[in-house]
Amino acid sequence: MVTGLLFMTRKKINTPVEDTSTDYNKLSIQVSLSGLSFCVLDTIDNKIIASESISFGKELTPYEVQKQLKDLFETHKVQQTSFSEVVVIHRNPLFSLVPKSLFDPKELANYLKFNAKILANDHIDYDHIEPHEMVNVYVPFVNINNYIYDLFGEFQFMHTATVLIQTLFNSHGTTKEPICYVHLSEYQMDVTIIGQKKLLFYNSFIYHSKEDFIYYLLFALEQLKLDTETIKVKLFGAIEEGDDIYTICYDYVKNIAISIPSNSALQLGDLEKETIDFTLLNAL
Repeated sequence: MVTGLLFMTRKKINTPVEDTSTDYNKLSIQVSLSGLSFCVLDTIDNKIIASESISFGKELTPYEVQKQLKDLFETHKVQQTSFSEVVVIHRNPLFSLVPKSLFDPKELANYLKFNAKILANDHIDYDHIEPHEMVNVYVPFVNINNYIYDLFGEFQFMHTATVLIQTLFNSHGTTKEPICYVHLSEYQMDVTIIGQKKLLFYNSFIYHSKEDFIYYLLFALEQLKLDTETIKVKLFGAIEEGDDIYTICYDYVKNIAISIPSNSALQLGDLEKETIDFTLLNAL
């Protein structure tokens, strides 16, 4: 799936050598086989000052994605800019959540091989999800990491599941009743169910039709024996009220709403009307 050598130092953040007027800007990049997105945060004013998102309309190879990312950066002159921090988010279904008490960094491939198709030369990495005593083991896009390292030096990277779980816990509040959160992008849906201040369920599914979507959603609810008449389902991401996904969801689950977990600390400024990916914002 993802091959090549990993050159950068893991999980560190680059500090530019030269002082420039953009040293207070933070760059967040999300990469998947079906699309790319990035945004830039002015950390002084805590304001998003640039954002762009591209959907490919199909799944590309990791190296085709790298070319698209290079073109995107050249268009926006991103590679000519200095950043105080750079964060890359890898979005793919090649991951597994492991209880921290059972985690052994020497066994990474064994955590993935039963539920993800991996190759012998795939690089496998992991994120600690604090303070929830979980470790997210996953396959990053190594060629993308190497490209980003060549441009900016050391940087931070993580999997989208790590960002989603941490952010949804922070915004969930004190309610004891389970809530099902569904984050949608093109071809991929992430289902997170939180109740009693615990993660009850998390999984990511590739879907190509509304029938795929509702099948995976009902499957997740069934695993926890949750009543489709009463369970709260909050949809966010690439969905609008009245579209095919929303309509079929309402046919089977009555208590649904499009509700984006807020990040009130950030100002969108002139980008207020644009759709900026949830994980991009919350990785900043």
